Amino acid sequence: MSRQVSMPRTSQASAGVVLAQLRGAERLLREFFNRDAVTVARELLGKLLIRREGRKLLAGRVVEDEAYLGQDDPAAHAYAGKTARNFVLFGPPGHAYVYFIYGNHYCLNVSCMTEGHGVLFRAMEPVFGVEAMARARGLELPASPRITELRMISRGPGRMSEALGITRARDNDKDLTSRASDLWLADDGFRPERIVATPRIGITKAVEQPLRFAIAGNAYISGKKIR
Repeated sequence: MSRQVSMPRTSQASAGVVLAQLRGAERLLREFFNRDAVTVARELLGKLLIRREGRKLLAGRVVEDEAYLGQDDPAAHAYAGKTARNFVLFGPPGHAYVYFIYGNHYCLNVSCMTEGHGVLFRAMEPVFGVEAMARARGLELPASPRITELRMISRGPGRMSEALGITRARDNDKDLTSRASDLWLADDGFRPERIVATPRIGITKAVEQPLRFAIAGNAYISGKKIR
């Protein structure tokens, strides 16, 4: 039997989402992603990333992401052109591009309008199905978890992918705009009060470009807290 996990409120985005709100959130359509990666990355902040597992839903609010600018961006997977690994980034916008890194982590991206452009999801705030996501991460939460415990669920691209069961075999090239998809993004009306842009992290090329976006003050972003 599942327990109700009491979520602390630590930021503007820290508000529980009820099932009716989740089901009523508008799925993002292809037009949303049919724009450049910088615009898509900024506007994805605050949106819900939702996974359907059988009859249950899991969801987190996107609080941090990064834009990658294709063949104009030395840090992008698409910089050297289309390959068997990155072909999704050269296809229709709104498709999931999933890659494996460091031998143990999957990272979720979404393709955008310009060929090779994509957005990497770096962190989300768990808002629904929190206990199930914690179990997927091998974590056991108390009834009233501390924020430091909740951050371990989905702070960082590998953790959030594991929390939602995202893998390359299951999700690569999945159309996130299709109603048949078990993974999608949706808008429940939430709007961040302030978005900050910083250089991307975890890369060695084009490190100076401010293409990492985050909701200011959110406790779930990876790296140091941004105020």
